[in-house]
Amino acid sequence: MHEMAIAASLVDSVLAAARRHDAIKVESVELEIGVLQLVVPEALELAFTVASAGTLADGATLKTVEVPAAARCRACDCRYEPAINDYVCPQCGQADAELVAGNEIVLKNVVCQVSDGAAK
Repeated sequence: MHEMAIAASLVDSVLAAARRHDAIKVESVELEIGVLQLVVPEALELAFTVASAGTLADGATLKTVEVPAAARCRACDCRYEPAINDYVCPQCGQADAELVAGNEIVLKNVVCQVSDGAAK
């Protein structure tokens, strides 16, 4: 399950951000995940819970936002939403697509509690 590898990397990034801001606790994390990553949100949440146990992110909520696939046809410049297994351009019929969205994993937001009690 690649969700565990994603969660472990995510926790590393979150903890690094928390340390840069002298956080005492991570409260929530927001992540954008492209649909082409084929991540199961429930599996990622479970993996995040396991990976963050005993850290500043222990108990933090994880919000995932799914990013749909988007492509641009290199032949005719048409922009379209491809199916996971079909990249044929609906305008010209060519299968020469450049993926412009849907394959990313982006850490969008980390909310932390800092020592003075304010959230950052």
